[in-house]
Amino acid sequence: MKHCVIIGISDSRKQWFPPDVLRKIKGGKVFSGGKRHREIMAPHLPQDALWIDVTVPLSAVFAQYALYDTIVVFASGDPLFFGLAATIERECPDCQIEVYPTFHSLQTLAHRMRLPYHDMHVVSLTGRSWDKLDEALIMGENLIGVLTDRTKTPSAIHQRMLRYGYDNYLMTVGENLGNEDRERVTTYTEGTAYDIPNCLILQKTAPHRRPFGLPEGDFHLLNGRAKMITKMPIRLLSLSLLDLHQKRSLWDIGFCTGSVSIEAKLQFPHLQVTAFERREEGRELMESNARKFGTPGITAVIGDFLTQPLSLFPPPDAVFIGGHGGHLREMVSLLSTVMLPDCCIVFNSVSDTSRQLFETAAAEAGMTIVASTLIAVDSNNPIRVMKAQWA
Repeated sequence: MKHCVIIGISDSRKQWFPPDVLRKIKGGKVFSGGKRHREIMAPHLPQDALWIDVTVPLSAVFAQYALYDTIVVFASGDPLFFGLAATIERECPDCQIEVYPTFHSLQTLAHRMRLPYHDMHVVSLTGRSWDKLDEALIMGENLIGVLTDRTKTPSAIHQRMLRYGYDNYLMTVGENLGNEDRERVTTYTEGTAYDIPNCLILQKTAPHRRPFGLPEGDFHLLNGRAKMITKMPIRLLSLSLLDLHQKRSLWDIGFCTGSVSIEAKLQFPHLQVTAFERREEGRELMESNARKFGTPGITAVIGDFLTQPLSLFPPPDAVFIGGHGGHLREMVSLLSTVMLPDCCIVFNSVSDTSRQLFETAAAEAGMTIVASTLIAVDSNNPIRVMKAQWA
């Protein structure tokens, strides 16, 4: 394929095109798009038109594209808005591409709502994880436009939001936008059946509390033991040393109540947080505390850290060690094989013995101690907060 014309269409069965786009269609021979696009465009295509369905895997589709010099591709809305155009540009870098957009679904929904959308934060959940929606909710975006799919439906989104305390948004769902017979725009009410893909807009109705520095007394604790949690001043100092503004993936080892993971996710919602804890009780503690503080998206891993399949998790560029079960040297040695080059490790030492163990472990891994601060909170024993990184 040397030339690709990508035309955005709506769900209307009465498509209108400007003259230059009509000429592209009438002069075309090979066309492509989804099955729904084919149904909509059938009346507009030449009688001898050849059609290539866009299906998964896309590699098979591009193999067919390669057989022709010019292809006219139909896509929904704006092909450059989470659409096929970017994929075609990536897969066919030498192809000459023309794009003719129309309104995408979220624009159309905003128009139906008579809602100014210039400040709308857009999230696509189509074939993607929850991460970007979680981030937008924690950040407290005022207006969030969401593209859904067959599993992350409006109903599933609503349930997830309520699970983590985000009841401060009004949800409006758009179905079959542009379709003269089937279009529907509805404000979501609990119990409404929205289990098919739609687009939706969330409008914030009230702020959601997002404190900086979570008091340890507000957490659900392990067997009520107040000492089994990283105290707030020590937690904030540890997070400061991790320099999380510039990081993407944090590992919290020995999370216990989850206070470090939760504080990190609340202040740095872009982070992928993977938390490890050997005690089974940690699973429920992490979930209950994450729900209490509104921090969805933390991956909790239960079991011995040294035996976990670490390659399955996003490699860390920041590590916090809150518990090591007497295996600190082995832990740091294992971490050194999976950490990203700019990764650092922050460790809270409760004794001279653990301080020396961390210094030894870091040196064996080729790392240097670059920060060490002694801090005491109330009548508790002093804690030394240490940071190691590769030179």
